[in-house]
Amino acid sequence: MSRSGRKWDHIRYALETGQKRLTAFDDIQFIHQSLPNINVSDVSIHQKIGELSLSSPIFINAMTGGGGEKTYSLNKQLAMVARDAGLAIAVGSQMSALKDKSERYTYEVVRKENPSGILIANLGSEATPDLAKAAIEMIEANALQIHLNVIQELAMPEGDREFSGALRRIEKIVKEVNVPVIVKEVGFGMCKETVETLSSVGVSVVDVGGFGGTNFAEIENKRSDESKAFFNQWGIPTAISISEASHASMPLTIIGSGGFSSSIDIAKGIALGASAVGFAGYFLKILVEEGVDSLQEEISSLHHGLKIIMTALGAKSILDLQGAPLMISGQMHHWLTQRGIDTKTYSQRTIK
Repeated sequence: MSRSGRKWDHIRYALETGQKRLTAFDDIQFIHQSLPNINVSDVSIHQKIGELSLSSPIFINAMTGGGGEKTYSLNKQLAMVARDAGLAIAVGSQMSALKDKSERYTYEVVRKENPSGILIANLGSEATPDLAKAAIEMIEANALQIHLNVIQELAMPEGDREFSGALRRIEKIVKEVNVPVIVKEVGFGMCKETVETLSSVGVSVVDVGGFGGTNFAEIENKRSDESKAFFNQWGIPTAISISEASHASMPLTIIGSGGFSSSIDIAKGIALGASAVGFAGYFLKILVEEGVDSLQEEISSLHHGLKIIMTALGAKSILDLQGAPLMISGQMHHWLTQRGIDTKTYSQRTIK
């Protein structure tokens, strides 16, 4: 199958499989504050991801491109939504356009429709610094995502089977490109050891891409005659992965993604340590089934809901929200305890 055909398969099956609410956010509860002592008008959701200043902690995460007219249309619409809502937006892997110049327009449309917005380029860990620079140039990107997708590749019939040298390539890219580099998982989460290893080679921003959102193992198994069903439940749930990353020994900026679908999910992700959250499959489904206007309305609703939640907690800023007290129970409490992470640190803190 052609690369462009595979791209459309991924979108089609992502919409079909959906999200199964396995993120572990249901194991988290905010501790109620009867005297928050702020007004809704006091709340600001402006935020920074590394060197990037954002008007919202929400951004449109990598989804599509390189699949001809269908992905061109989706990227055009997503870019319009990002522009009008003031969100950063990441494109899908640009390797197809680097190998086939006829696919460039499916990515370039994002900058054309969003000329002054924050755009994030995207390549896999097989990329070289020269390819990374070409991907950045293609869409005049403000940052670059390097995605890690070992489980997807292993489940993919035509996927890679060799993964050695990825860390060294990432290190070279970080040193040679002139924009921030974000290393992102694609739905299986990051443990704190992985985050520490990435930090040791100069990576300053990670997107944990946790389990519970679009399941690329399940998608690839639907495309394969030899299903590797043991990967369908593989990964670290998003909420747990954010906590793991936030307890890495070397501090860095954390992006949460993987199954976010509500304002309360966003608030919980930030309270666990994320500085921003990425939406992909949830936004894609609304766009395809209901259109641009409905997606814009949903983003506005998410922003409003987040501000309301922050008001209830007494959090005037995203930094304040990162200090809100939480109770953690269930699977997440068990996992973190086994991993040596003391959940009492969440329950006994206060917003200063």
